[in-house]
Amino acid sequence: MPVTYPLPLLDTAAQRDHESQLAASGTTLLVGSVVDMGGVARAKAIPVARALSFHRTGIGASPSWNAFCVDNAIALTDKIGVVGDMRLRADLTAAKRVDESITWAPCEMFDQHGNPLEGCSRGRLRELQASAEAHDIDVLVGIELEFVLTPESGEMDPAAWQGYGLRALLDNEDFVIDLERSLRAAGLDAEQIHAEYGVGQFEISFPPADPLTAADNGVLARLVLGRVARRHGLRVSFSPLPAPAGAGNGAHLHMSFTRKGQPLLSGGPQVHGLRPDGAAALGGIVRGLPDLMAIFAGSVLSSYRLQPGLWSGAHACWGLENREAAVRLCAATPANPHGANIELKCVDTSANPYLAVAGMLGLALEGIQTTAELPVEVPDDPALLPAGTVATLSDSQPEKLDRFEHSKLARAILGDSIVEATVAVRRHETDALGDLDLHELTDRLRFSWSF
Repeated sequence: MPVTYPLPLLDTAAQRDHESQLAASGTTLLVGSVVDMGGVARAKAIPVARALSFHRTGIGASPSWNAFCVDNAIALTDKIGVVGDMRLRADLTAAKRVDESITWAPCEMFDQHGNPLEGCSRGRLRELQASAEAHDIDVLVGIELEFVLTPESGEMDPAAWQGYGLRALLDNEDFVIDLERSLRAAGLDAEQIHAEYGVGQFEISFPPADPLTAADNGVLARLVLGRVARRHGLRVSFSPLPAPAGAGNGAHLHMSFTRKGQPLLSGGPQVHGLRPDGAAALGGIVRGLPDLMAIFAGSVLSSYRLQPGLWSGAHACWGLENREAAVRLCAATPANPHGANIELKCVDTSANPYLAVAGMLGLALEGIQTTAELPVEVPDDPALLPAGTVATLSDSQPEKLDRFEHSKLARAILGDSIVEATVAVRRHETDALGDLDLHELTDRLRFSWSF
């Protein structure tokens, strides 16, 4: 059973301060959300006058929230049934104003006695971050988010789109300018926004933050993106594969580590300047990656995106600046303002951001604790190696789920409740949607992960 570090209860003075800030902002509604095991954000809203109650005692919800599926079915388990209740508590310290009427706050799950639930994804990430800090390891996480824009009527003209093109960017300048302003107003500083490879596809990158804040920012960014797109007559898709012949959407994670101010991924004696703990963290991620693919890329669409040759990180290996490897080491060069970091490329946009960050962090910490061996680097396209030299991560969804369900490593990092709920939800996807042809599947799920 993991050690718990529950969401802190604000003291009286802090509660009054947050209450005053919300009242002064003109906010009408406080919207609190969690992300379920299928990667969908679920929310409740209350009048702002009840904000402190949302924080102190929480709002009731069925435990089935952790068994909701992408098609709105409920995949009940032995632990999640029709009986029981839980409380959603809003973290007001992380609340962000979305517009003049709405403030958003991430929530965590508690039982009716005030105890944190093991099945809470944000709570588990909080625990892992605290565990790292207890070992004097500070972690920073940066998120890159890909998405596809579609007009509410019709489609974008493929002939007018060039990947990373200046025209593609400036043809949508009203949206891009509004997006940057809206993100900044919500407390999010975008480091870059650019047109991506696929038709209508963009990518936005955010600066590194502590793991919990980074995951929160990933959820908030999607919320803001959806609202801005709507203002411009657009819809935004975070599907891993929005169209059969289109580009897939990734949600790449960048992670760096320091101990007492000393970086673990640079300045050391090992290859590319890795220090021993940095090499072990990298080794732990590569070694454990296949066991946790059900949370990094676990949707019924994920395997279609995660293929060699698509720069999606389909190979279970690592390499310096290798964009075909699942794990890319970004070196500490003069042109890298954030220093050396590890990029996990195989994560897609159907993933629960809290579980994706928790999984990567958990693998890195397990690698450090067990002094994991660093595998041999793959310095070129892994597809050029002899067959069988490097495994791919493009297993079918049933294969990913079977490995995840029976993995002691996955259960040690995430806990039994999260593993079992994830398996139930994702298996339902296979049973309900797995027989659809790719055109039907992409059409059915194009907007399922839009927050």
